[in-house]
Amino acid sequence: MAKKDKKVLPPSGAGLVRYFEEETRGPKLTPEQVVIMTVILAALCIALRYSYS
Repeated sequence: MAKKDKKVLPPSGAGLVRYFEEETRGPKLTPEQVVIMTVILAALCIALRYSYS
């Protein structure tokens, strides 16, 4: 019998980084805090835009 050359596929997670395992320094924000800060920033920008006209 002839030997068949088996083709080896790379592992499914090769080259991917798992960011949820890495601990970073900095503020920890919840999604609600990000949304609130975005709304406040948008309101401030709109207020500044129309305050000079």
